[in-house]
Amino acid sequence: MSVPAELKYSKEHEWVKVGDDNVIHVGITDFAQGELGELVYVEVESVGETLSKDEVFGTVEAVKTTSDLFMPVSGKILAFNPKLDESEGDEPTLINSDPYGDGWVVKIELTDPSELEELLSAEAYRELIG
Repeated sequence: MSVPAELKYSKEHEWVKVGDDNVIHVGITDFAQGELGELVYVEVESVGETLSKDEVFGTVEAVKTTSDLFMPVSGKILAFNPKLDESEGDEPTLINSDPYGDGWVVKIELTDPSELEELLSAEAYRELIG
């Protein structure tokens, strides 16, 4: 199970990749996609909205279950990965095959960069998932 050291993690199993100008990419972890199984649908209707940390920004649907996606930090949702979007690429299984690459879910502009410090390191996330 992959837990890249350069990323930050939430207790709800989202990962955060920090980029330039307070813009980050968010996705779900390899552990989470493995627990969910094959994903069949990803829904994010919050593009353009500013949400607080821990608010639901979307859902992922697997063959047997649906799970909410939680904001790991506060920010404005700038984009939903077009490769996952049903109206564009419609490839939700990218999250299963490449959770830390092409399977990213949203791009966010941080509103409170200090919240990044509250996220887990790769080592702490590994301990969380046992």
